[in-house]
Amino acid sequence: MTLGKVGSHGRALSFSMHETSRMPSISTNNQAGGCAGMCVDLTLFPLDTIKTRLQSQQGFYKAGGFRGIYAGLPSAAIGSFPNAAVFFVTYESTKSLFSGYSATNLAPITHMLAASLGEIVACLIRVPTEVVKQRTQASPSLNTYRVLLNTLQEEGFRGLYRGYGSTVLREVGWDFASSLSSSAIDFLF
Repeated sequence: MTLGKVGSHGRALSFSMHETSRMPSISTNNQAGGCAGMCVDLTLFPLDTIKTRLQSQQGFYKAGGFRGIYAGLPSAAIGSFPNAAVFFVTYESTKSLFSGYSATNLAPITHMLAASLGEIVACLIRVPTEVVKQRTQASPSLNTYRVLLNTLQEEGFRGLYRGYGSTVLREVGWDFASSLSSSAIDFLF
């Protein structure tokens, strides 16, 4: 019986209720997760910029419109690989740790917990890169480095984690909802 999930950041997770194969190494999870996350983030970056500018208080055109559509890309590129890699390493390690202690019928809960912990840890990397990226997207006249320095000077290190709690709640909520719906669909069919 195979269950699957696609995370809100394009991470595809699949698992089997009767896993019999050997788990991939941490290095394999790190590289595969990092590459997958970076491909998704960089491919969808222009759409993310448009979304950020549409939501900007300045309005779409004052925030840059279609000009400088790749503003903030360095932040996304730098944070993407480690963010996805940390998620997958945490997810797989936690899943492996719990699998020895839980019955097969508890596998969906094991996966929910593993994915949630993976999101909490990954957000330690994701949130600062998102803060810098989104501020650069909304102010394309500034480069990524200048936005980072301004944030640190004006708000301190805590400014990089603005929105951490709400981001974690969104990601963990998504993990629970998608895991539950995958389990329900698998059960029904």
